[in-house]
Amino acid sequence: MSEEMTPAAGTFDRELEERLVRYAAIDSQSDADSPAQPSTEIQFGMLKLLVEELTEIGAADVTLTDYGAVLATVPGTAEGPTVGLLAHVDTTPQFNATGVKPRVIRGYNGGEITYPDNPSLVLSPDDFPYLAEKQGHDIITASGTTLLGADDKAGVAIIMTAARHLLANPGIPHPTLRIAFTPDEEIGRGVDERLPADLGADFAYTFDGAKVGEIEYESFSADFAEITVTGVSIHPGTAKDKLVNAIHLVSKIMQALPQATMTPETTEDRDGFIHAVEMSGGAARMVLRLILRDFELDGLEAKGALVRQVCEAVQAGEPRATIDCAIRPQYRNMRYWLEKDMTPVELARNAARSLGIEPVSVPIRGGTDGSRLTEMGVPTPNVFTGMQCIHGPLEWISVQDMAKATGVCLALAALAADR
Repeated sequence: MSEEMTPAAGTFDRELEERLVRYAAIDSQSDADSPAQPSTEIQFGMLKLLVEELTEIGAADVTLTDYGAVLATVPGTAEGPTVGLLAHVDTTPQFNATGVKPRVIRGYNGGEITYPDNPSLVLSPDDFPYLAEKQGHDIITASGTTLLGADDKAGVAIIMTAARHLLANPGIPHPTLRIAFTPDEEIGRGVDERLPADLGADFAYTFDGAKVGEIEYESFSADFAEITVTGVSIHPGTAKDKLVNAIHLVSKIMQALPQATMTPETTEDRDGFIHAVEMSGGAARMVLRLILRDFELDGLEAKGALVRQVCEAVQAGEPRATIDCAIRPQYRNMRYWLEKDMTPVELARNAARSLGIEPVSVPIRGGTDGSRLTEMGVPTPNVFTGMQCIHGPLEWISVQDMAKATGVCLALAALAADR
């Protein structure tokens, strides 16, 4: 590879830092309850900014689609497959992401990190050993009352930085690259059915992973369950033998589901789970939402069957109530397709190795836009960004880890041109 393709350490640090700080400060949470596409108007703040920035750096075919994805092209300077690069602009609705105040801790000293807006909050290398490895790095966190949004604005920053570098250095050989920044990934709606054709890539990569070296091709398979319990409402003063309280019935459903062996906080590695994510309503009517996760389809089906069985049992115990259990698919394990042709995975692994990074492939205890894209015919493994402790106030990322991911992005583009 040329020196332009293997820039010196630190070349991209400041640009990545500035981009992530700028992007993280923009509110862009998605909302699973909204039928709109994108689900929230605030996501357009990021989407329209990226249209402007892509145009400024000289990308071609810059488009904001009807379904809220930003698409663009880095024209090829060599033969090779068309490669897609993806990241999502939305942040999770799981935790407060309004008014994010990113901050940079330069030359991290290896000790505890505290937060100006939440003095009781502490990020300690004793609790998170990966942090202990980052002494001397520049660490970006939020201020203590919000998440940071490195998931996945770090991926956006990495792709934008790599694209800007290639467009500014037209002598670097690389195939045509297609960029896609999607909304609503966090609520499982990031890949519109029109995206694969509009992307036009032979294969692609999401930059939505964690530790340096992770090249992932296996994710959960996922379903979503919504249980609606309708009781019998009546004034409590005359409720004897008449009132059926929906809150009590939902409580019975929750108690009947396995709490000790099948929840996120009690599982790891290849264990699946049933996770209650939201409960709302009142005595007359309650809605309980669950996400079901497993690496194998038979395990996922068994979890759905268990949820239905519990609902049927509670319904049988109180026939005056109505309990409706609707389960719909979200995404499937990308391994089912990628293991048939590991070319995109091996390309990313070789790109990492070319930079002295040993690739590691571990199952994702979650999903990415790549899960859906792969299922829809565009093989899309996932590449690390460095993000840690995501979906909560302790979220952090190393600028130097982001720089390594940018290097991998450029290296895989170069290797694709050599194919």
